[in-house]
Amino acid sequence: MAPFTERLNHAKKIAQDPRILVTDIEDRISTRFTIDSIKIIQRSFLEKKFIWIMGADNLIQIPQWKNWRELFSTVPIVIFDRAPYSVKALSGKAAQVFSKSRLPSNNVREISNSKPPAWTFIRTPLHPATATEIRKRSTSYIKD
Repeated sequence: MAPFTERLNHAKKIAQDPRILVTDIEDRISTRFTIDSIKIIQRSFLEKKFIWIMGADNLIQIPQWKNWRELFSTVPIVIFDRAPYSVKALSGKAAQVFSKSRLPSNNVREISNSKPPAWTFIRTPLHPATATEIRKRSTSYIKD
């Protein structure tokens, strides 16, 4: 994985929507676990709504995360399709435990207004490149 500063700068360059604020807040609050970061961020910005966004590969491994069930109950989650993980992710432990909290993907615009636990799975056209290939290409983009 690229160093934090490179990833932060790259995210700032590609975030085109004015509703997206790219910050280094997790680095500044020095949290180690996602649930701790989310709780601090929510307490710090009470007037804002947050959504946790992750890939299907993380849905597979999230049961290994600290307080993962609490994370599902703290913030709405949007999961993006990632080859070749999607089938395994949607049949995995987290998807099963929170199956009744899954919203149809056509409701994704409303998920920020949903009371957790609430999550949805977004199928997208899958990019054939591996993450390693994409990082190699984006490294030259970051330096430009």
